[in-house]
Amino acid sequence: MLEPTQTLWPQSPIDDGDEAHFCSTCVFGRLCLPDGYNKSALRELHCLIEHVGPFHAGDEIFHTGDAFSAVFSVRAGLVKTSVLDDKGREQVLGFYTPGELVGLNAIYPARYPCTAVAVDTVMLCRFSFPAMATLATRIPSIQETLFRLISRDIGTATLGKGNYSAEERLAAFLINWSERLASRGFSARRFSLPMQRTDIANYLSLAPETVSRVIRRMSDDGLIAIDRREVELLDLKGLEALASSLLRRG
Repeated sequence: MLEPTQTLWPQSPIDDGDEAHFCSTCVFGRLCLPDGYNKSALRELHCLIEHVGPFHAGDEIFHTGDAFSAVFSVRAGLVKTSVLDDKGREQVLGFYTPGELVGLNAIYPARYPCTAVAVDTVMLCRFSFPAMATLATRIPSIQETLFRLISRDIGTATLGKGNYSAEERLAAFLINWSERLASRGFSARRFSLPMQRTDIANYLSLAPETVSRVIRRMSDDGLIAIDRREVELLDLKGLEALASSLLRRG
């Protein structure tokens, strides 16, 4: 059984920031401020931000084919992106947690190539992208942040794709999720998986029964402990070794 823990999943934003400070979950505050914004630049960037929500489970944030005008930073909750094929089958593309940016893959061809929906109660910051792009020409750290985020999205999108075993894919998914939460101050070893297990399977291109079977095997082998959606990584080194090819770690 999992030991009790106070915070397994970020439920709500801690603050809304002000003229001199970003929200505690803001992707730009977390990545850019060490580069040194002055107050004027901060005010300009804040002018681009609109708080939107709440979106409730199943609500669409944007739809495939919608004209691209903004990117969204998650303040609270979980966002899922997906596409439908010509037979109406869903392919899950990604999950976005507080502090992560949704919609960057729409920069070209200026339309959202996927649909983003709220998995639970979601709050967002909406950034006007045309205005942000203009501002980025004068503040290089904004542009650098966008490039880093696009690069990270590309890397995460390839997670589990390719000729990897189900065990490798799931181990890599758990480690990636752990690291993303840990980067925002949450536990790297004990956390919640708020998405449906069928969505995890879809994202990893696996059958749901395969995911359940691998989870049982990992639990039996002492790699993880799991209670419904709550997970504890018991043997992090073992999981990293299992996923080393996918995560490119030795």
